[in-house]
Amino acid sequence: MTSEAVPDDGAGEPRTTIRLLLADDHPVVRAGLKAVLSAEPDFEIAGEAPTAERAVELAAAGGVDVVLMDLQFGPGGAHGAEATATITARPGAPRVLVLTTYDTDADILAAVEAGAAGYLLKDAPPQELAAAVRTAASGRSALAPAVAHRLMDRMRAPAAALSRRELEVLELVRDGLSNLEISKRLFLSQATVKSHLVHVYAKLGVESRTAAVAAATEQGLVRRRRP
Repeated sequence: MTSEAVPDDGAGEPRTTIRLLLADDHPVVRAGLKAVLSAEPDFEIAGEAPTAERAVELAAAGGVDVVLMDLQFGPGGAHGAEATATITARPGAPRVLVLTTYDTDADILAAVEAGAAGYLLKDAPPQELAAAVRTAASGRSALAPAVAHRLMDRMRAPAAALSRRELEVLELVRDGLSNLEISKRLFLSQATVKSHLVHVYAKLGVESRTAAVAAATEQGLVRRRRP
């Protein structure tokens, strides 16, 4: 962590300031986060990013210890997991704490595999958010209880859990893509796509694409299709 020590009120050791970058495409959300986090004596808002691309730029410029990263930005923009992977790939990169409304397996796995130091939901109480920021800044993992529970469930029943690639295929099925279109999108052969779907059907106990999407949505494995 690259945070700076600043003088305290004279009663103890110097306090470490954690510099934060708020990455979210909703100005109201950023304003709310800024108001909550600025109230913490050891936090400093170092910047704000309305797009994932801008978050990558500001993180690379330095002067940031923790990035609070949304997952879903506006249409046409990069996904938060993609930005997280780009940020964390750099030497000495800031820690990335995902802060989102989504808690599906697909979103959680994408963020964790991208190198996120933590995963928190936006309805978390202010004290939980502040604690997660400090935990991430210290180099430890910060997971919301519900997220940790989902990951533990996957570890306990790995044979029944959908893999990251199977979730990717299923999300594209949900979006209405054919096997051919999925194969082109993911750079896979159609045979491989079919194989992934066979495994998905077996794990979910279904026999069709529609039933697989319905079952996965009901179980919170993928998001519902946007209207």
